[in-house]
Amino acid sequence: MTSDDPIQPHVPPSGTGCVECLDAGGWWFHLRRCAQCGHIGCCDSSPSQHATAHWRETGHPVVQSFEPGEDWFWDYSTEEAGNGPKLAPADSHPLDQPAPGPAGAVPADWKHHLNR
Repeated sequence: MTSDDPIQPHVPPSGTGCVECLDAGGWWFHLRRCAQCGHIGCCDSSPSQHATAHWRETGHPVVQSFEPGEDWFWDYSTEEAGNGPKLAPADSHPLDQPAPGPAGAVPADWKHHLNR
């Protein structure tokens, strides 16, 4: 396995929420974890779609859901869902972290801001 492999099981997640949303005071619907570098980004239903932007910027094609109880993978380059190895902890955002999140940043009319 080289650092160019799309899945690096030993790499921990970058944090508990979308890196860019937290930096900009934004919010997300659900979270995705880059299986190559651990970057946490928001899903395509989220207003800013940072997980997909991360793939476009870095070429890292595979993400795993970062939602509690979900362990599926998605490959942006093939547009296929699948399974993969267990990644380094943590395997989801904290259970007490709301979805959408983060707490205090989500507008009351958040459903109207989702991408469909």
